[in-house]
Amino acid sequence: MSETVEPSTSRAVSEVVDLVSTLIRFDTSNTGELETTKGERECAQWVADQLQQAGYVTEYVESGAPGRGNVFARLKGADSSRGALMMHGHLDVVPAEAADWSVHPFSGAVRDGYVWGRGAVDMKDMVGMMLAIARQFKMAGTVPPRDIVWAFLADEENGGKWGSQWLVRNRPDLFDGVTEAVGEVGGFSLTVPRADGTDRRLYLVETAEKGLGWMRLRAKARAGHGSFLHEDNAVTILAQAVARLGTHTFPLVVSDSVAEFLAAVAEESGLEFDPASPDIEGQLAKLGTISRIIGATLRDTANPTMLRAGYKANVIPQTAEAVVDCRVVPGRQAEFEREVDALIGPDVEREWITKLDSYETTFDGHLVDAMNAAIVAHDPNGRTVPYMLSGGTDAKAFATLGIRCFGFAPLQLPPELDFTALFHGVDERVPVESLEFGTRVLEHFLLHS
Repeated sequence: MSETVEPSTSRAVSEVVDLVSTLIRFDTSNTGELETTKGERECAQWVADQLQQAGYVTEYVESGAPGRGNVFARLKGADSSRGALMMHGHLDVVPAEAADWSVHPFSGAVRDGYVWGRGAVDMKDMVGMMLAIARQFKMAGTVPPRDIVWAFLADEENGGKWGSQWLVRNRPDLFDGVTEAVGEVGGFSLTVPRADGTDRRLYLVETAEKGLGWMRLRAKARAGHGSFLHEDNAVTILAQAVARLGTHTFPLVVSDSVAEFLAAVAEESGLEFDPASPDIEGQLAKLGTISRIIGATLRDTANPTMLRAGYKANVIPQTAEAVVDCRVVPGRQAEFEREVDALIGPDVEREWITKLDSYETTFDGHLVDAMNAAIVAHDPNGRTVPYMLSGGTDAKAFATLGIRCFGFAPLQLPPELDFTALFHGVDERVPVESLEFGTRVLEHFLLHS
């Protein structure tokens, strides 16, 4: 059996900023429509070329639709009897309006200590770190403890229909032997003050995700002239249902991941969090901007996002429709749907446009230990803690194959940076030092995973 080689991090660290900047310059905006989504093929082929230059054999897959490019490569590990670890990242990004930004969103500008552009934190930062480490390992002849599958994916920003979901259904062979996977929206630092005046950095590892569902509501009634009296109006019926649903507060539910997170923060900071308190949101506000994510994991949410009805000002339409973005705490799907039905009433139909299940795993085992060891090796003031993501990632698809999934894209962040606001936000950017730190941590993690 070959021994694991411990190479220098210099090559990966020196490449990562340029790789992330170049990735951002590919406009891979995902509009949710096949006709207008662009750039994934070109970006994926560039990634494949970078891997091939380092010596990898890659597989390029267009997942069911032209241009929806995905790239896979495998690095053999020392112990073939162990399950493979998949490192996955998506290449698509949400659209951006250039006029709203301080820099062009697809410039990949490096200035003021940051790499700027759409995807800088979601998630071309981790894609760049993965690519830098993958190249270094191959070129240095590094043999990791187990096989590593590198996966660069399309369409995550639209639920993975033409990316992870399609690949799981149509190309399960790409995931042969994979038992664990690591992806986005975890590993970033949260600085909490201690009672003694010092600070502690907690690195949030995603162990759970709320269910994601985009629901269409439809009301039907008799069409008619706008000047008549109408007791039966599809727009009114729908509007009332949408208002009831959008203003409803779902019950408080504290999952294991959230409970462990709150306990860890309380231990380090001395703050108190009582999930049974009616003021739990106020207590969470003491955490700062991360409370946006944590607060959203305590309850189901159903946020109306789109309305459509009518075709002329003086015509009462026969049909009115709305779309609602639903996020459901693990274990709550059936009860959530019962509550929704009671709120919208019998005169409104509903159907799922997209429905992806919630996911939760435990915060234990060798992989979790390796994450914490990697953090502590590069930040002695650091500690990993679990948390639940209020959104969703490609992990939802991989979990259906029995793969245990985590979010761990390590970044040591300035305490004053409002990191959560950068996801899908204007002036998205990632600190250069955070990228270099994350590359070192990920390398350490992969060499001991």
